Amino acid sequence: MSSPTGPAPGLPVRMPRPRQSGRHRRPEPVAAPEGAPALVLAVPGAPAPTMRALAEEVISIARSELPGLDVGIGYVEGDDAEYPSLAAVVAGVSAQRTERYEIALAAGREVAEPQGPAAVVVPLLVGPDNAQMRRIRQGVMDSGAVAELTDVLGPHPLLAEAVHVRLSEAGLARADRARLFTVATAADGIILATVGGEEAVQAAGITGMLLAARLAVPVMAAALDEEGSVAAIAEKLRGSGSAQLALAPYLVGPELPEGLLDSAAKDAGCATAEALGAYPAIGKLVLSQYTTALGISQPQGTQQR
Repeated sequence: MSSPTGPAPGLPVRMPRPRQSGRHRRPEPVAAPEGAPALVLAVPGAPAPTMRALAEEVISIARSELPGLDVGIGYVEGDDAEYPSLAAVVAGVSAQRTERYEIALAAGREVAEPQGPAAVVVPLLVGPDNAQMRRIRQGVMDSGAVAELTDVLGPHPLLAEAVHVRLSEAGLARADRARLFTVATAADGIILATVGGEEAVQAAGITGMLLAARLAVPVMAAALDEEGSVAAIAEKLRGSGSAQLALAPYLVGPELPEGLLDSAAKDAGCATAEALGAYPAIGKLVLSQYTTALGISQPQGTQQR
């Protein structure tokens, strides 16, 4: 069972790699400052074991990039010990922060009184979704704690990379644009599918341009939660000469209503890749939002747009 402060006991935790020697060694990872707010991942969607495993993997990636990070996982629709609500998790990390301060005082240690937010809440969303963000904001408010809510994770070049990888795993794109061989099933037109309405489609379009540059094929964004949107975009792509289309989810996964992706792919008559899931870039971008909110150094490769 997961806890509000991290993965359940017994689950594997990513650890920093040993430092390499020589002038090509990787720089030492920046450690979380002592007394820094907890990173709380706000997970949308109906709680399920697969969602919990995904969230814990994302948090594990973030922890591997920033040792000493205090973390929590709050579920937007959670309401019990197994899937704690966002409000309960934020309230919990705030109480733990106060308790640590009081214990230090009682032990006679000279410690500074905690200042600023007790938690930085990062939505597990790659694009804007007003309905989900309203629920996340409400969860933060209901906690009664001082917490900072960050923006969503995208658009970002790392997300274009992640979509590319998911397409290649499904046999719908070349794994490496630098290679000369082709994939027989590779799509010549990509529908970048998101949820959250027109604002989400516009944001996905930015990542779509980056993806189009990587794949050298047209990419257009569509809203899965708007009836007929995916089919209309499929028609536009076919009208411009694309014959073999692929549906690429621009989604982490938990925010995707069950059955919606398969239904859209069927309506559009095209193959589909998997959602982004716990691709390493997701964990890095979650951490990037956290470090940006605090104004601390970020690990290389996750600098914000």
